[in-house]
Formats: sequence, C-alpha cells, structure tokens
Amino acid sequence: MKTFYRFLIPGFLLCLFLFIHSLYAQSGRICGVVHTRGGETFEGPIRWDKNEACWDDLLDGVKNREGSHRRSETRERRISILGLDIRWNENGDDYGASSGIEFGYLKSLERRSHDRAVLELKNGEKITYTGGSTDIGSSIREIVVNDPVEGEVSLDWEDLDMVEFKECGPEKVSKDETRLYGTVETQRGDIYKGFITWDVDELLYSDVLDGEEKDHSRKIPFGKIKSIERRSSNSAWVTLRNGDKMKLSESNDVDSENRGIVVHDLNFGWVTVEWDEFERLEILDEGDKYLPKYDDYKEVKPLSGVVYDEEGRKYEGKIRWDDDETENWEMLDGEYRDLSFHVEFSQIAQIEKVASRSAKVTLKNGNSFRLSGSNDVNDENRGIFITTADGDETNLDWEDFDRVVFK
Repeated sequence: MKTFYRFLIPGFLLCLFLFIHSLYAQSGRICGVVHTRGGETFEGPIRWDKNEACWDDLLDGVKNREGSHRRSETRERRISILGLDIRWNENGDDYGASSGIEFGYLKSLERRSHDRAVLELKNGEKITYTGGSTDIGSSIREIVVNDPVEGEVSLDWEDLDMVEFKECGPEKVSKDETRLYGTVETQRGDIYKGFITWDVDELLYSDVLDGEEKDHSRKIPFGKIKSIERRSSNSAWVTLRNGDKMKLSESNDVDSENRGIVVHDLNFGWVTVEWDEFERLEILDEGDKYLPKYDDYKEVKPLSGVVYDEEGRKYEGKIRWDDDETENWEMLDGEYRDLSFHVEFSQIAQIEKVASRSAKVTLKNGNSFRLSGSNDVNDENRGIFITTADGDETNLDWEDFDRVVFK
C-alpha cells in the first residue's frame, strides 16, 4: 500500500500543477522579460500602449516595403486600423506600408531609435517597424509590466532596450485582469461576438467606463457592467450586473467622440463599429475558453496559392498581395456595411474580384462578405505578384485579376 501511495501522490501533484498552470495560461495575457537601457530587468504580464494586453492584440506600425513596385514621387497614404489613424509617405525606392501583427507571433522586440524597432518572429524572421501609430516610437503612451517583485512598473519608449516575449509564469492573473468578451449589435441588426476593446482603449474587466450621471461623475469597472446601449449621439444606457440602470453622458466613452468599439470576432476578424453604427454591447463571461495562448502561434508561412486571371489562366506559387503582404500573419483591410474589417490572411480561403472597387472574401470557416474601401480590394491595388517554383514572377493588375485560392 505504501508503494502505491508513493507513486500516486507524485502523479496527483503533477496533475494538479498542470491543471493550475493551464488556468494561468488561459489568461491570454502578453508576458515577457523587459530589458531597459539602464540595465534593469522586469518580468511579468505586459500592457502595451494602454490598449494591447493579450496575445491576439495587434502591434501596429509601418513595415519596410520590399516589393518591386516603386514610385518616384512622394505620396501620403492613410489607413485606419482599429480606430487608430496611421499615415505614412511613399517616397522613391524605399517606402513603408501600414502593418499589424498579433503579439503572439513575436519572439522579441528590439528598440533601435526613437521611432524604429526590429521585430523577431518565432521562425527567426526579422522585420523593421517604424512609427505611424502610438505602438512604436516615442509617442507610445506607456508600457506597463506587472513584475511580481517590483510591482507595477511603467516605462517609456526611451527606457526600452529589448522585450523577450514568453508565456506567463505561475503568477496568477485575476479575473478582473482578463480579456473583455461579449456581443456587439449594430444599428443594422448585425451581431459580432468576440473579444472587446471599448473606445480603442478599455479591454480588461478591470478597465473603467467614464461618464456623468445627474451631475455626478461615474467610473464603473467593466466587470460590473452587464450591457451598454446607445441612447443618442451623446449618451448611453448602462445596465449593471446587479440590475441597476443609468444614463451616462459627457464622456467619449459614451458619445460620438468614442473612437470605436473593436470586436475580435473569431468568425470574421477585427471589426470596428463606430458610435453612429453601434446599438448595444452585452458583456459575457465565457471568453476564457477562446483566449489564444502564446504557444498557439506556431505556423508562420509565406502566402501561397493559385491565382486566376480574367482569361482563365492560372498561376501557382508564392504570392505578394498589393505588392506588400507576403506572410499569413498579415492583414487584408476593407469595409463591409459601413464597418472597418481587418482579416488575417491565415483565415482567408479565397478572394474574388466582384467589381473594380470591391471583392468577395471567403474565409476558411465558410463565412463570406464583400469588402471595399481599401486598396487591398479595389483598383488601387498595386499588383498581385506570383513567384513560381521556377523563380518566374508574374504581376497581375486588378483589372486582369479574377480570383485567388490560398493554400
């Protein structure tokens, strides 16, 4: 009997450890080791630029362009990603393109200058990002590391040397510090379900909704909120979990100055709902089981597939979309029913041209929708380049392009 318990107890303890560790991992929080220029080291959950805290959040910036499509003149380009306005100049032989990558794909980030960083992906690939958003450069609002020894440490961009990303350790992340999850209904009646970022800022249950109620300031943690319903252009009804209901106003959290309600819907991608299109948010508690872990981000590969032209000819090989996107972690941007969509190429099965200004996008899960309003999906596309196994390259303009089926 003693021999039996000698084997049973260690096995039980191992199972208990693995169970507890899995609970911690389900927090989905960005974690890592932050090295400062002053030689200090901090380790723990990281909140980046206030509105990125989980592995599925996007690091935005301007990626160095390596395509063959060049312009001699300088031209300003602009795109809105998750409510953030990004502008950049295309100039001569070396210009950048707006880009976003989920933190889960990153192995490290090394600060190189006041507005430049080198990202190393898990597969060893290195990419240079420059400013263009507040995620990269001295305009970053803050980087907060919750170190179990030092406590909460707030750092500026100038403090950084390098960040090494890794899964959270055994320190527990409380329920209040986990990701907001719920459903967002639009004025048209469309419903999107997923992880929520409110006003492109609040994304944890511990974050606070601000507003005025009967001349009193209210600061309500999202963990206490059941629903938020648009009342008008400058107010909203807020229902708490205890049943109390109040009208809030006088804050960009609850009026037309709201920068957007972002839903990371696992069936569609990132959907940004502006206040005028917003109807209602219902906060749910079931999001933990959908949170991606750091180890879930494994497969980084080049875009490849079969491209068909208007004449029915097909070209198979590696693909460079819009003379820019070459990897499956990159984003296809567009608008659908007055909402901004950002879809990771890894989710896309097929893109089919519908007209000169739009395309039908079909996802691997079977969902499809018609995107417009972006050079990714209209006749401002800078070219679909296909490189065959023999090294031959073909460039199709949007006029000649018919569809692509990704592998």
